Amino acid sequence: MKILIRGGTVVNASGPIAADVLVEGEVIVALGARGSDLAGSWVQGADRIVDATGMLVVPGGIDGHTHMEMPFGGTQSADTFETGTRAAAIGGTTTIIDFAIQSKGHSLREGLDAWHAKAEGNCAIDYGFHMIVSDVDEASMKEMDVLVDEGVTSFKLFMAYPGVFYSTDGQILRAMQQASANGAMVMMHAENGIAIDLLVAQALARGEGDPRFHGATRPALLEGEATHRAIQLARVAGAPLYIVHLSAAEALDEVVAARDRGDHVFAETCPQYLFLSEDDMARPGFDGAKYVCSPPLRDRRHQVDLWRGLRTDDLSIVSTDHCPFCFKDQKELGRGDFSKIPNGLPGVEHRMDLIYQGVRRGELSPERWVDVTATTPARMFGLFPKKGVIAPGSDADIVVYDPRPTRTISAATHHMAVDYSAYEGMAVDGAVATVLSRGAVVAEDGTYTGVPGHGSFLERGLNRFL
Repeated sequence: MKILIRGGTVVNASGPIAADVLVEGEVIVALGARGSDLAGSWVQGADRIVDATGMLVVPGGIDGHTHMEMPFGGTQSADTFETGTRAAAIGGTTTIIDFAIQSKGHSLREGLDAWHAKAEGNCAIDYGFHMIVSDVDEASMKEMDVLVDEGVTSFKLFMAYPGVFYSTDGQILRAMQQASANGAMVMMHAENGIAIDLLVAQALARGEGDPRFHGATRPALLEGEATHRAIQLARVAGAPLYIVHLSAAEALDEVVAARDRGDHVFAETCPQYLFLSEDDMARPGFDGAKYVCSPPLRDRRHQVDLWRGLRTDDLSIVSTDHCPFCFKDQKELGRGDFSKIPNGLPGVEHRMDLIYQGVRRGELSPERWVDVTATTPARMFGLFPKKGVIAPGSDADIVVYDPRPTRTISAATHHMAVDYSAYEGMAVDGAVATVLSRGAVVAEDGTYTGVPGHGSFLERGLNRFL
């Protein structure tokens, strides 16, 4: 099938051009200057013409941090791979990279196979996996090499959650040494979990069990301290490092210092840290539980620094850390004890819209919007130029984005399998009009139009920045 996207402005990370885009089968075959004889000749042979007049034509979004069907605190995240990837598609994301989990006492292979079984045949869009390493031992280190050969080229460790995912500094250093040897990327949840657990126990002993105390017991200083420590360990190992869900100016300062030295240190932030704050955790009653995630939402002063970090490329990527738990029956598990509230927020459907607000507010250029939501994730995680760019030979993962409408985000209209929206009532400028995934139209005007199981597993290469 040939699809012609006509009349729009193509925006890649390199900048905008007035061009039409010809898609044949699963790939982009050509770009032609708008109004040129070449582009005009494509009309007759097209099976479908998408009118993009007045709209932006951008690479499909890549969300490099999601948690579908993730077990946590006696429950699991509400979105399945089917519901979560449908919502992603409707919101203009055409690739996710989810986290497979090694359970304690089991192999990396068992964890990866379990996530393959969850995802295969159920995804609306293409997907890959990072691997969470829970047991750092010789067997796991050997398996890291095998998984790299199979296209799982990034491994996550935790300085938080003692007794669950936590790794000691020695274990982290050992995994980083392995990554240095095999070319993989180590991803780090950088919070000082040992100190945080003490603060949590002290708060609960004082009877401070409301959701707002989740943030008070995870101070920004302990995120900054852990980020510093992770960077130093990576320097010792000679390994690249990727800080996930960075939320605080103190942590960003450490990343800036490392990058200024020339270290291979990268970081992502998330929409919740750009638009929400600790005030949301202090909402009346138990409503603050809806906003409990880790790291926690911060004072609004941090938002200024995070937007600046995105502009200067000290923050490389915006991912969602999509990990939705329903308010009823899931978040409510922590009534009276904030430490039992499942940590996570929904967001995979709204990432492209939310970060586009940065364009409307003058925080980012349109090409930087594309860069942090699609192109840099593709480069960072071994998918470029198959993904992340509108160019001949690349997959036809394309979003036609209309900058003109104004809409209101609401749980009543979203497609994620969760009973609340973290952005309820927020007005956003712009809307996804049409979404192509490998040349198939999978979403139009807020409706999923794809077929079950369209998404394919992506074997990823190594980090293209190194």
